[in-house]
Amino acid sequence: MVTIELEDVGARYGRRSILEGISTPLLSGGEVVAVVGPNAAGKSTLFKRIAGLIEGPGRVRLEGSRRGQAGICYMPQNLNTSARLTVYESVLLARKQQAPGWAVQADELEVVDRILESLGIGDLSFRNLGELSGGQQQLVSIAQTLVREPEVLLMDEPTSALDMHRQVQVLSFMRALARQHSIILFIAIHDLNQALRFADQVLVIAHGTLRGCGRSEDVITEQMLREVYRVQARIERCSRDERHIIVDDVV
Repeated sequence: MVTIELEDVGARYGRRSILEGISTPLLSGGEVVAVVGPNAAGKSTLFKRIAGLIEGPGRVRLEGSRRGQAGICYMPQNLNTSARLTVYESVLLARKQQAPGWAVQADELEVVDRILESLGIGDLSFRNLGELSGGQQQLVSIAQTLVREPEVLLMDEPTSALDMHRQVQVLSFMRALARQHSIILFIAIHDLNQALRFADQVLVIAHGTLRGCGRSEDVITEQMLREVYRVQARIERCSRDERHIIVDDVV
């Protein structure tokens, strides 16, 4: 099973330190890790650092991977894909970018079909990307990432353009996919209630530094909300397995 561990990871742009001292416990395939924090906290920078797109101090320790660094897939907030391509073409192209040769195999078409149907966008297959709404384009971006069959998946705000129904649908699907295929799934997300509901672990970043890491119920606390998000809030238990944040005021 694939595992990953961050050891004092940081990142710099020129002389400016953007991220420093990010460490995690050993994370294993099947776990969902919510990466949370205020705007400009360094979440996207952390994902780029893990994906190897930028360099910095510390170590990203990846073990048990069949594909090494190629098994780490990063989905940014916006994927720049030609608006002239159809949905199907764009997802198939993403698949072929990590497969040897350009001849399209039948099993590759089956993978594309399955992913599109799983995300509920099979009916959009032959529409051009430029014709889609923001939410539909976001779902296509998720499909483009999933067809690469990641072992570690970094998703930067994957549900920001989706309505509430689609958010729950996609997050439920992604969690089930992580469990089924032993994927380590990192999701940068602003909705802390969704993080409480879907994440096994939570990583809190503020001003480029680590402010908490561990089980969601241990990390998302009223004290953390006050110190990091500057809000006065209560965390109430809705059921045995679910809690909900209620914001009373700003600090």
